[in-house]
Amino acid sequence: MSCPLCDSLGGTLLWQDSFCRVVLADEPDYPGFLRVILNAHTREMSDLSAVEQQALMSVVFAAETALREVMQPDKINLASLGNVVPHLHWHVIPRFENDPHFPNPVWGVRLRDTSHGTSTNFLERLAATLSQQLARVPEKE
Repeated sequence: MSCPLCDSLGGTLLWQDSFCRVVLADEPDYPGFLRVILNAHTREMSDLSAVEQQALMSVVFAAETALREVMQPDKINLASLGNVVPHLHWHVIPRFENDPHFPNPVWGVRLRDTSHGTSTNFLERLAATLSQQLARVPEKE
């Protein structure tokens, strides 16, 4: 069976190591929508060892911190669903009170036709800030 997260990066690559990667999702209404994707095809967090769980969550938290620093969102949403793509990945989504779905989930009922703009060097700043945050994370042993 084919898996879209095994067969492709799943977005614009911002950072990766041998364990996982962070990509910018192609979500026009949600600039800064990140995915932290495990490189191995694994379905559930409980399939990972405790050390692997901690390592993956360290990357999720680093992604959250980078988004907060670069975008100053009103809220960050973290989600790991995998109902459509059963390959372990986390969504790290900056939310703004005037975004199209707020306060609903980004997959919920659209309430308005607005989106959050970004600066011209947004992607470079986000990637650099993410790399700085991840440099502080101990590697998985």
